[in-house]
Amino acid sequence: MDSSQFEFVDKSVKDIPEKMRPSLTYWQDAWRRLKNHKMAMIGLFGVILIVSIAVFGPLFVKASYSDQNLDYANIPPRLDLYQLEDDFFVFLSSDYKLLRVSEKGEILGRLKRTKTDPIKKLYTYELGDIKVVLDFSYNLLKDKMGYPYDFSFLYGGEEITEPVKKVGNKTYPFGSDILGRDLMIRVMYGARISLTVALVASLVNLFIGIVYGSAAGYEGGRTDTFMMRIVDILNSIPLVLYVIIIMVIVGNRGLWTMIIALGSVYWVVMARLVRGQVLSLKGQEFVLAARALGVSRRHIIFRHLIPNAMGPIIVSMTMMIPQAVFTEAFIGFIGLGVSAPMASWGTLANDALQGLLSYPYQLFFPSVAIALTMLSFNFLGDGLRDALDPRLRKG
Repeated sequence: MDSSQFEFVDKSVKDIPEKMRPSLTYWQDAWRRLKNHKMAMIGLFGVILIVSIAVFGPLFVKASYSDQNLDYANIPPRLDLYQLEDDFFVFLSSDYKLLRVSEKGEILGRLKRTKTDPIKKLYTYELGDIKVVLDFSYNLLKDKMGYPYDFSFLYGGEEITEPVKKVGNKTYPFGSDILGRDLMIRVMYGARISLTVALVASLVNLFIGIVYGSAAGYEGGRTDTFMMRIVDILNSIPLVLYVIIIMVIVGNRGLWTMIIALGSVYWVVMARLVRGQVLSLKGQEFVLAARALGVSRRHIIFRHLIPNAMGPIIVSMTMMIPQAVFTEAFIGFIGLGVSAPMASWGTLANDALQGLLSYPYQLFFPSVAIALTMLSFNFLGDGLRDALDPRLRKG
């Protein structure tokens, strides 16, 4: 071989220290890859934001979720202001309540209706020295058929037909419901209830599913067959139907009833997952070594098998929470949720259904809250699945 075909490296190159990749543990490597997953980080931020609003949001608001004011019922989050005087603005609600509103959108009071003329379609409102007449007879008079508005205000000899501006509702940022309760506060408290039900039910199901599935998988044989047939029977009944039956039997529509109903059957998916993981792990060398040393079954299950299956368990746990949120919302939507005046997102959606065409915002905000929560947990679950997959650990 001709030595001229080779280029010899200078000796100084040998003195350059070799760059080595830092050694990372399994969880450090999983967190590194999770941070590189953009959608997972968006989901994590969304989860933290939703939980923070649910926990700390009501602390910064004076009103309670049960406070009622029928004078301010069904007020939307955006207000059309009509100017009567320089510093006097009014807003007309869909049910013909006339409210005095500041220029910035704060509700200052309600003008009382003192006179009603059903024939001429005239309503008279008064507040102190202010007297204003609401005329909504345009659809009945031939000479007014061409007007582009449905009503006008008669004040001081002038006819006011167009709003001067549209502002956000500072008193009720999300609007108010049919009883005049602040919808924003009720959505925050609804987040507390929905997330509490989902989290507690998922934790209960996590422990039941882990214990049940690991015991079935480790024992095997007839014990495994018998235990999994019970799971098959429970799994054959639709989850929502089973929860509804339990809540109807119990009768008490409360928070703990919802948690018990979900926790009693929600663990079957986790049990199947843990059983499969234990079956794949119990024949490996470290389990055989533990058996040879006389380690007890409980010690092998909880100190060797379950820790090695924590990746799929955590991913499944993350995916179970949005499913529990949706299940709780659906149960509340069909009228089997928590009792009034408490409200979850499902019961808020159910309450808004009656006035959907007139007050769509009452359904919009709880629906958006449910959708954002489910998307955030699903994005985070997808990222955790990729980060905790051992086959991608070198990625």
